[in-house]
Amino acid sequence: MSDAPNVEYGDPAVALGGEILRSVVGSGVHGIAIEGTDDHDEMGVYIEPPSYVLGVEEHRDDYVWRTQPEGARSGHGDTDLILYSLRKYLLLAIKGNPTVMLPLFAPEESLIVVTPLGEELRAMRSAFLSQQAVERFLGYMQSQHERMLGQSKRNVPNRPELIERYGWDVKYGSHALRLAYQGLEIAATGTLTLPLPSEQRARVLAVKRGEVPRAEVSSEIAAVEVRVRRLLDEGGTPLPETAALDRINIWAIDAQRRHWGWT
Repeated sequence: MSDAPNVEYGDPAVALGGEILRSVVGSGVHGIAIEGTDDHDEMGVYIEPPSYVLGVEEHRDDYVWRTQPEGARSGHGDTDLILYSLRKYLLLAIKGNPTVMLPLFAPEESLIVVTPLGEELRAMRSAFLSQQAVERFLGYMQSQHERMLGQSKRNVPNRPELIERYGWDVKYGSHALRLAYQGLEIAATGTLTLPLPSEQRARVLAVKRGEVPRAEVSSEIAAVEVRVRRLLDEGGTPLPETAALDRINIWAIDAQRRHWGWT
């Protein structure tokens, strides 16, 4: 970690000591980072000690480390790290949280920490993909789409410099289009490719650079959403309705026992 001022929440000894998986997330893992503009995001998973899982005392179930102070935006050169306890991570992944999915599908070059248990977790990635996950991707997409159109209840622009330069927040547009593409891929194929396939990556980067008019971006997002909805509504997806809960649960119990030496 850097010597720069930072904020930290949670117990680093527990989180870093029990870490089984960590990867780059954010624009870097999607392949859409623009040099000199994006921050660096990492996400991972740790296994808590038995007393945290089995005892009655409450503990934080995540660990956060940021180079920027509370409430400040991260920018180029900044790092945002979040590590989730295994239980919290699995609960988020089962619901299809798009960001939480990333360490499961990140390419090898984006992995920072991966233990044998982390490899096992990544090997189960398909168990988390479901129609519910696709709906979650679409939900996040719609939120970003509303913000790019200025229709969100959040009235204060998060990136006023982009509004001034392009007339709209192109970063929201790039996020919305990326999520639309990824929702379509998951619904159609039952997998997630990281980084984005080259054609989609080029298109999202063009949006992020302000090279595509907002109306055109909005129309494309809507068109992709229609394709996803058709797959879901007409039974054209190979995905089950929900994640493979039994498989995930059995593995989680066994993984924690092995991590603790309770074999």
